[in-house]
Amino acid sequence: MQRLNKLFQFLVMILAMAALVSCGTAPSAVASDMDNTGSASAPGIAAPGAAAGAKTAPETAPRDAYIIQPGDILAVSVWKEKDLQGEYAVRPDGGINFPLAGDIVVAGKTIEQIQVTIAAKLTKYVPDPVVTASVKQSQGNKIYVVGKVNKPGEFASNRTIDVMQALSMAGGPNPFASVNKIKIIRRVNGEQKIFYFKYSRVEKGEDLEQNIILQGGDIVVVP
Repeated sequence: MQRLNKLFQFLVMILAMAALVSCGTAPSAVASDMDNTGSASAPGIAAPGAAAGAKTAPETAPRDAYIIQPGDILAVSVWKEKDLQGEYAVRPDGGINFPLAGDIVVAGKTIEQIQVTIAAKLTKYVPDPVVTASVKQSQGNKIYVVGKVNKPGEFASNRTIDVMQALSMAGGPNPFASVNKIKIIRRVNGEQKIFYFKYSRVEKGEDLEQNIILQGGDIVVVP
C-alpha cells in the first residue's frame, strides 16, 4: 500500500512539473506575436503608419462635385504661409499659375483634386503643406440643349449633371423629336467628339452608360 502511495505521489509531481513547463513557455509564444511597442499584431496587417503614404488626388470626381471651368476664380491658401495665398482666375486654357508650384491645369477638376495637386507640387518647398481652395466666383457648368425640346437654351449648374438631367432642364423633348437620335457634341483639345443617346432606352433603365456626365461647353442636340 505504501508503494502505491509513493507511486501516486510521484505521478502527481510529474504532472505538476509538466504544467509548470507549459506555463513557462506560453509568454515567449505570445511575445513572438508582439511588436516592439508591446502591442499585438495580427498576421498580414501592417503596423499603424506603415501603409500610410502620400495622399493622391482621386481620379474620378464625385457625381455632385463642382467641376472647375475656365473663367472661374479660385481662392487658394497654404496654412501658415502668408506668401502662398491669393485669388486666381482660371485661364481659357484651363490653367492657373501658383507660386512655387508653377503652372497647374485646374479646369475639369474638383476643388479636392486641385488641393491635392498643389500640395504635391509644394512638398519640395514646404514641409507637409496644408492647401485650402475654394470657388470665389463661378462661371458654372454651362450646357447647351438645342433642337426639338420645349425650352432650348443655355443652362448653368454648380454641380455635375447628366444627359437626362439636362434634357429635363430644357423641358424634355417635344412631340416631334427623334428621341433615339440625340447627340452630345464635346470639344476635346480642339477636336470634336460625338456621343450618341437613345432617350427611350435610357428612360426604361437600359443602356444607362449612354447617360454620361456632361462637361462645361457640351451641346446636346435633339433632332
